[in-house]
Amino acid sequence: MTDLVRTQPSALDQLPDRDPEETAEWGASLDAVARAAGSHRASYLMRRTLERAESAGLALPPLLESDYLNTIPTAAEPAFPGDEAMERRITSWNRWNAAAMVTRGSRDGLGGHIATFASAAWLYETGFQHFFRGKEAGGTSRSKTGGGSGDQLYIQGHASPGIYARAFLDGRLTERHLDHFRREAGGEGLPSYPHPRRLPWLWEFPTVSMGLGPISAIYQARFNRYLAARGIKDTANSHVWAFLGDGEMDEPESTAALALAGREGLDNLTFVINCNLQRLDGPVRANFKIVQELEAQFRAAGWNVVKSLWGSAWDELFAQDTTGALVRRLREVPDGQFQTYATRDAAYIREHFFGAEPELARLAQGFTDAKLAECFHTSRAGHEPRKVYAAYRAAMAHKGAPTVVLAQTVKGWTLGPGFESRNANHQMKKLTGKEFRTMRDLLELPIPDSKLDEHLVPYVHPGPDSPEVRYLQERRAALGGPAPARRVHPVALPEPSAKPFETLAKGSGSQEIATTMAFVRLVKDLMREKETGRRWVPIVPDEARTFGMESLFPTAGIYSPLGQTYDPVDRDQLLYYKEAANGQILNEGITESGSMAEFTAAATSYATHGEPMIPFYIFYSMFGWQRTADQMWALADQLGRGFLIGATAGRTTMTGEGLQHADGHSPLIASTNPAALAYDPAFAYEVGAIVREGLRRMYGPEAEDVFYYLTVYNEPKVQPSMPTGEGVEEGILKGLYRYREATAPAADSPRIQLLASGTAIHWTLDAQKLLADDWGVAADVWSATSWSELRRDALSCDAAQLNGEDRVPYVTRALAGAPGPVLAVSDWMRAVPDQISQWVEQDWYSLGTDGFGLSDTREAARRHFGVDAPAIVVAALSRLARQGAVPATAPKEAAERYGI
Repeated sequence: MTDLVRTQPSALDQLPDRDPEETAEWGASLDAVARAAGSHRASYLMRRTLERAESAGLALPPLLESDYLNTIPTAAEPAFPGDEAMERRITSWNRWNAAAMVTRGSRDGLGGHIATFASAAWLYETGFQHFFRGKEAGGTSRSKTGGGSGDQLYIQGHASPGIYARAFLDGRLTERHLDHFRREAGGEGLPSYPHPRRLPWLWEFPTVSMGLGPISAIYQARFNRYLAARGIKDTANSHVWAFLGDGEMDEPESTAALALAGREGLDNLTFVINCNLQRLDGPVRANFKIVQELEAQFRAAGWNVVKSLWGSAWDELFAQDTTGALVRRLREVPDGQFQTYATRDAAYIREHFFGAEPELARLAQGFTDAKLAECFHTSRAGHEPRKVYAAYRAAMAHKGAPTVVLAQTVKGWTLGPGFESRNANHQMKKLTGKEFRTMRDLLELPIPDSKLDEHLVPYVHPGPDSPEVRYLQERRAALGGPAPARRVHPVALPEPSAKPFETLAKGSGSQEIATTMAFVRLVKDLMREKETGRRWVPIVPDEARTFGMESLFPTAGIYSPLGQTYDPVDRDQLLYYKEAANGQILNEGITESGSMAEFTAAATSYATHGEPMIPFYIFYSMFGWQRTADQMWALADQLGRGFLIGATAGRTTMTGEGLQHADGHSPLIASTNPAALAYDPAFAYEVGAIVREGLRRMYGPEAEDVFYYLTVYNEPKVQPSMPTGEGVEEGILKGLYRYREATAPAADSPRIQLLASGTAIHWTLDAQKLLADDWGVAADVWSATSWSELRRDALSCDAAQLNGEDRVPYVTRALAGAPGPVLAVSDWMRAVPDQISQWVEQDWYSLGTDGFGLSDTREAARRHFGVDAPAIVVAALSRLARQGAVPATAPKEAAERYGI
């Protein structure tokens, strides 16, 4: 054995060594151990030394991996506080009913998943019996406006059948409910996964869009701290639990915010990762070890890691491993092979696992085939309530950092040999009668063969007064009521004063301001409101200065749990960068997904905490719906409320930025989301009217579960005062009103209707003048504040007509009798305004910015896309020429005149 001499230079070489002789002695001691006892012993001693240093608080980089062992040894496990036999019976009922529910539904092709809950049942049951606080829990989590917050539970989506089974056992669901699993069309079904919009009294958080649960849970825990820091609600007794799959951790969103949680010390957060080593098609890390990989990731991000891997059957094996050979072998066997061990007999295990080296072979000789099979087939810590309890208690006791529990299980456990650890078990939707008999015998359930109908396996329930149900309900009562549970305490916010909106309605005089700045000024004024100002939650992904929000820095402050521990470089300036522990602004850094997760936490605070908050998240419109539309669907599923602001909107307003910054489609994506009310206001007064209505609809006495998407522009323009004509405000909110009629047209003048949204209104007004001055055409200009809201109204009218109601869409009524064709113009692709074309009775045509964006001046970009004023004139003349209202040569003449 050679000395352990390093061949690479060390960063420490550049520092002076106060005692080189002592340093050399330490190195020589390590070399001596390696020569005398081998490198494994030397490695063991070094790891123990580093662990000792870490526990002593010495300033050393932490170990990123520990041995493939339980963090909490069996001897150190705390006493189990419950009736383990009783809890096993309860878990057995839940396992059976979850499998029965999915199997019965699968007879009709509805599908479902049963292997995930089968592996994770004890991870949930231990939490429900001993840890998860309900919303009736006492203590400091009571709110002045709502009830208690309880814990926030992010349930793994594919485990939903087990949660339904538990709700059936505790009396919250009936057999009829279970038989309507995945049958929602009649209005009384159970959704396939956690969908709050579909089952709003039970589910709080949608999680089955994989990766969104982890990042949402992190930002929920952070938002809980934010509420407390700002004095809005004491959330000290709220803990966030996120149940995840090891395969789900491949999603980039799953690990995107780990460093944030570690950096801010979110010890109110626990991840529980079900490490059954399988994803949807096969092993998570067939040639590697997912548990070790995850441990390193989380430790590096500053998390406390608790590994709960091996069941009690392994204790004797580990006790006999005096050479460390078993531990070494467990570290080197890849997950794909370990999954194979879980399905093979003892002879295979002896040959392929214990035959790797003589020390292992000698160790195996002392154990029976049955013992070895038990260890490798089923004995996982995730299947033993005592070990799960020990891990959870350690997580709750740890302070200063979030905790991840890495719990090893067998996917499909208790479903029989045909399911357990099989690659295909995620797609296996039902059990046969024989498999149900095997499951019944394993779970020791009192179900006679006569009730095991091959085609309709029964649900089973011990009775509402049974010891199991009483025990379950008593435990939940002690922990604060049922969970999961979603409760809304209606709290209408006072209507803000009219002054901020009246300011926008007056216009900007001769000053040019962009609609982005108009929105920021409005919110700044609303944040000063005595009753509701503190409930605004400004969220920005490190672009506050781009959007003119730096004026909020010194007044509202930027939230930081540490406050400001440094002297900011711009401290002597008026608008300096101010961080504060009670700061109101959430400047999230360069992360749209993190910003959306924070927005969702704030947008649903009215239900989670009984505290309505008014979040607005402002972002480059190109980087909103395009990047995080999946999170916006989850926001809708979670019934979130607030304002999404797509700033620097449109395909031609971002001068010089080019293709990837030029948004020409976000309103179209937004229109696909039923909960999103998308508006494209042209003027500041329209912004004010829309925000005012949004506050009424989302935070008034009859609050609606919707959210707003406003696109605002960075193009400075003189903002006009709000027209005084009848129906203007109604038109702004419904999506269309006539902004400027043609000036005194002659009786025989050709007529056309020009519809425009957002910044395109300015080119259209220029075109109106050109048409009148150069071609004698009278054009009315309409402001189309929301193409998608016009479409929704029309669709609802179509649906009503199918039921015999005579309803005419608003857009049809608004344009009724308007002479001439209709030409729609926007800074979006033509599909955006074309959403309403079928309900416009006049000849329809649109102009838009289809294609990729490009870098140039605004004028050049608009000429490129054919949407500037001359292009609008040519298009208008072309439509009029088709009707014979102008000479057929007029469009060509116009193109030549304007150089198109």
